[in-house]
Amino acid sequence: MLNPRHILHIQPDAVSLSQAGARFWQEQAQQAIAQRGVFYVALTGGATPQALYRLLAEPAFAGQIDWSRVHIFIGDERYVPEDDPQSNFGMALDCLLRHIPIPAQNLHPVPTHYPQADEAAVRYADLIQTLIPSTHQRPVFDLIMLGMGEDGHTASLFPGTDILQETTRNVAAVYVDKLASWRVSMTYPLLNQARQIMVLVSGEKKAGVLAHVLQQGSARIYPVQGILPIGELHWFIDQAAAGKLDQSSS
Repeated sequence: MLNPRHILHIQPDAVSLSQAGARFWQEQAQQAIAQRGVFYVALTGGATPQALYRLLAEPAFAGQIDWSRVHIFIGDERYVPEDDPQSNFGMALDCLLRHIPIPAQNLHPVPTHYPQADEAAVRYADLIQTLIPSTHQRPVFDLIMLGMGEDGHTASLFPGTDILQETTRNVAAVYVDKLASWRVSMTYPLLNQARQIMVLVSGEKKAGVLAHVLQQGSARIYPVQGILPIGELHWFIDQAAAGKLDQSSS
């Protein structure tokens, strides 16, 4: 049986997945602006969201959003400059942010110019705490976008890393041994305060992990299983990634 806490949006293919995700993103932006006057959103990196970002930059979507009231953050970042091909924020700039009328002061990348990732994490956490209204002393994002790797990681919360045990800091630096690189990432305490989380998952290589994650009562063995927001958790999945769900729920 699938866990009823997970809200599934299963699409036939990657194109439909991006379209459904872009509509949801637009709706969340419009709703937040209408209700609270501002939309605080954290983007995700990786390959899957790129088509979604390009859709949001098209007039059919971009023209329906008051970008002056949107504040863009990034959920996790490789510790590289924004113009590095590996930069998550750099990808978002190329696919979306350079193509919409959003004020420069509304863009909030991880400050990777500091010598140490730990310092950047502290600075980013302070910025988020300052800009975003809090509940129970934790900032509350309107929407956080996430992905899921084949190893079940999300953001830069990788299996076997110390950041998985973080309960105090909202943002932390983490060294990922298998990638031999430093990352800066939002942590569970901050992620799980969000009003809405959308997780994008595409491709049959992720089907087995996804089936385990979504099955009620599954042992917690993948980092993405720690994503249990106070708000709603939406999974945007293509049919290839959903291929093993029926077997897991039978």
